[in-house]
Amino acid sequence: MAARFPDELTCDMAETYHALDWRALGLPLAATLAAGLRENSRTRMALAGSVSTVDTLLLGAAVDALHLLVWGKTKDGQKGRSRPEPVVNRLLGTPGQRQTTGFSCAAEYEAARARILGER
Repeated sequence: MAARFPDELTCDMAETYHALDWRALGLPLAATLAAGLRENSRTRMALAGSVSTVDTLLLGAAVDALHLLVWGKTKDGQKGRSRPEPVVNRLLGTPGQRQTTGFSCAAEYEAARARILGER
């Protein structure tokens, strides 16, 4: 933990325990205190590879659901156009752009399908 994320651990120890020099605490005490850090602390999130807290993701999902409900009542929503971009995608850093491909004939579709499935 200390070797992989020293800056995060220093910030968390200072914020949580007011220990600006956690190395001076000694290894057993520092390890005990580090194990007691909150789930949403910088260090624990970095270890888990998380980019947002669970609370933030749940709030984003609630906003997305509300956006879809409101959008569904609009003319665009009834025709399936201009769907709102999910907030959760931005929180997770995943691209929200869907790749849409059109085909002019069935042969183009079958060739693209075979390429995607690795049949050719």
